[in-house]
Amino acid sequence: MIQPTRYSLDVIRARVHYLVRESVISYQQPIYTLCQYIPISEWVDVERELEEHNFLLKDRIADLINYEEWENE
Repeated sequence: MIQPTRYSLDVIRARVHYLVRESVISYQQPIYTLCQYIPISEWVDVERELEEHNFLLKDRIADLINYEEWENE
């Protein structure tokens, strides 16, 4: 049986960094934009993880990234 991917906040942030770096999404878009790039079967796990860390789907992608991480790019 294939184990579904566990989306920790670090995994989500890594995915966001990749998508922004590849110019697929921008920092200004809402977090729910990510649902286009994550399999629908795994989106519930992503949503749950974001909610556990007090992120709303209407928050901006930039809100997922710490200021210190921006400085390193």
